[in-house]
Amino acid sequence: MELIMRSPTITGINVNEFISQYGDNERYELIDGELVDMEPTGTHEQVAAFLSRKFNVEIDRYNLPYFIPHRCLIQPLSSISAFRPDVIILDENALKNEPLWSREPVITLGTTIKLVVEVVSNNWQNDYARKYEDYESLKIPEYWIVDYLGIGGKYYIGSPKQPTITICQLVNDEYQKILLRRGDMIESKLFPSLQLNCDQLFSFVK
Repeated sequence: MELIMRSPTITGINVNEFISQYGDNERYELIDGELVDMEPTGTHEQVAAFLSRKFNVEIDRYNLPYFIPHRCLIQPLSSISAFRPDVIILDENALKNEPLWSREPVITLGTTIKLVVEVVSNNWQNDYARKYEDYESLKIPEYWIVDYLGIGGKYYIGSPKQPTITICQLVNDEYQKILLRRGDMIESKLFPSLQLNCDQLFSFVK
């Protein structure tokens, strides 16, 4: 197992309390008012770091006004959740519209986000359902669900279960999903020149 998801340690915490107390602590995110304690492992971090490196190459290649923050929360307005994505690409030009950014690395508007990645762990339900719904509502153009262990539910990745990358692309305000498996190339609308094969991400599991 990669990320060990523990039971929520605190319930009923509000967003302001969470940001104040846990905003700088990468072990925690807030989901529906519950503080979720996560314990990342090495392989999970390798996958996220590998993707960040590939994305940064494309950002530099085309001198795009994007960047990947080391720490960032997604806190949709009027929501009691504050998600901590594994990889997020932000538009520097849109930061001026973010009400919290000058004080905290917190993003509230989907228009600031170009792409978000969640690397699937034991809490795969959040990635495939809860976060999927909120990211779609925020109109984030591209959402990757990287299930390199193939542990998501059969409803999401099929049967028999196998390592799968789900690319969600926003079309008419709804996500259209493409499921990719071993041997498939990943195509990104944000980075059309990206050369990335699913096997490169699955290879971290020995």
